[in-house]
Amino acid sequence: MPAFINGFKITIRHFFSKRVTMQYPEEKWTVPEGYRGAPYLVKDTENRVKCVSCQLCEFVCPPKAIRITPPGPEGLPGVGNVEKGPKEFEIDMLRCIFCGFCQEVCPEEAIFLMKTYSLNGQSRKEMVFNKEKLLALGGVHQDKIMKWKNK
Repeated sequence: MPAFINGFKITIRHFFSKRVTMQYPEEKWTVPEGYRGAPYLVKDTENRVKCVSCQLCEFVCPPKAIRITPPGPEGLPGVGNVEKGPKEFEIDMLRCIFCGFCQEVCPEEAIFLMKTYSLNGQSRKEMVFNKEKLLALGGVHQDKIMKWKNK
């Protein structure tokens, strides 16, 4: 009988305690400073991809979630003074461990990490983000340094 009464006391205490359940789509957690979310790509102020296909992020990625296909020795037409942009850039978000190494190693500051924590998809194929999807997440990055500006 004492175990039954102790269990009932715990139930009553939890019934009147502060609510801990969050109504997810309407309520969201505030993300702390330094949160490392999913990576995305950005463009410069002239709407060009900042990534120069150096493949450092691909080499440093612990789970090998990043795959970059360089354009080749001829480069891409119409990119001006940019060394070379990636032909294909994919990140498998199911493999990504959100370590942030890709952002740290990027010499061109082309990769940043999201401040949101909600990634979802209907299939595995949807969770492989290609270059267009990564650029749509990132948009244009306002950079003070204009390395590729013609003088």
